[in-house]
Amino acid sequence: MTAFKSDFLNILQERGFIHQCSDFDGLDALAAKGQATAYVGYDCTAPSLHIGNYLTMMMLHWLQESGNKPITLMGGGTTMVGDPSGKDESRAIRSIAEIEANKASIRGVFAKVLRYGNGASDAIMLDNAEWLTKLNWIEMLRDIGRHFSVNRMLTMDSVRLRLEREQEMSFIEFNYMVCQAYDFVELARRTGCRLQMGGSDQWGNIVNGVDLGRRMGTEQLYALTTPLLTTASGAKMGKTAQGAVWLNADAFSPYDFWQYWRNVEDADVVKFLKLFTILPMSEINKLAALQGGEINEAKKVLATEATALLHGRDAANTAFETARQTFEEGAIAESLPTVEIPRGELDAGAGVLAMFVKAGLVASNGEARRQIKGGGLRVNDAAVTDEKMVLNAANLTQEGVIKLSMGKKKHVLLKPA
Repeated sequence: MTAFKSDFLNILQERGFIHQCSDFDGLDALAAKGQATAYVGYDCTAPSLHIGNYLTMMMLHWLQESGNKPITLMGGGTTMVGDPSGKDESRAIRSIAEIEANKASIRGVFAKVLRYGNGASDAIMLDNAEWLTKLNWIEMLRDIGRHFSVNRMLTMDSVRLRLEREQEMSFIEFNYMVCQAYDFVELARRTGCRLQMGGSDQWGNIVNGVDLGRRMGTEQLYALTTPLLTTASGAKMGKTAQGAVWLNADAFSPYDFWQYWRNVEDADVVKFLKLFTILPMSEINKLAALQGGEINEAKKVLATEATALLHGRDAANTAFETARQTFEEGAIAESLPTVEIPRGELDAGAGVLAMFVKAGLVASNGEARRQIKGGGLRVNDAAVTDEKMVLNAANLTQEGVIKLSMGKKKHVLLKPA
């Protein structure tokens, strides 16, 4: 393990954030002096960011904690183009109104892990629509485009992989890397930003920005990436039966967020404690020493600390208590995720398969049937044995809900509206 001069790189290395860096020595010297202003870009493709974005937010958190300045860059401009990285087909073109709505929905999450203000190490938020939408096409080709080699652009993973699979790439997507590189140059000129961070799939795009800065006369720029998230079993992290693990509470509840971390594989607990909590390493090392069934206690700490950081300590404690009541006491906790169904639908009789799909516990009727055969679905804690079972008012508990469960840890309340 390399010993760095800067707290920033030492923290990131110890906690497992570092994948690649364009120049460790140069960046280390800059960060040691508290002069490493850095940014991460976040496109506005959905109303909420997800777990993968949370990883880079934590990199910005530790940058700030070590006395350096973070920038969160909203992709109001680049979202109009669409990042082709990791995609086999073109992203849908979004309207300006949709992008603006997504941007407004996303903005609030950053203040959960960053401190904004006017101080030397306070975070600032910018939007690349401010400069990208004002670029004159001919001037852009002459002043920026001339620095890009099409030969090299064709070798970038985001382009090469699409072409190798014989999947079409639109001209607008082909220009995404030009826009991202120019963002870096513009931020260097406006704010003195010297570092761009991102996931390892962004390495090529970030290095393009470093190179464009050199060609356009900025100070030396730096690139730093973090590994893409995978579980110990090799699966891509951040997917559940309901879909992505979103960061906004209205898209993925604090209870679901808590449960997500509580259910991670044993081999991933220490890794995720380092990446997704701000617990001191001394405490994480103590948790790492737990063996056997005690690992479940470490999982509860992971779930509670990760949830507290994003949703607040009260929400984390409520989720913990909900889980305790549900699993240890068999109670129906009011704070379990709730899905409303029309009263008339319940009075008429609702098919059990459709209700488990509607609750988000399974993705399809077919999956529900497979779960029933394996004894995995329960209604009010009683195993479902008949796939033609119908739910109606007779299934309502004294609390006025129907509790649907998949396995031991996933529960949703159906509530007539």
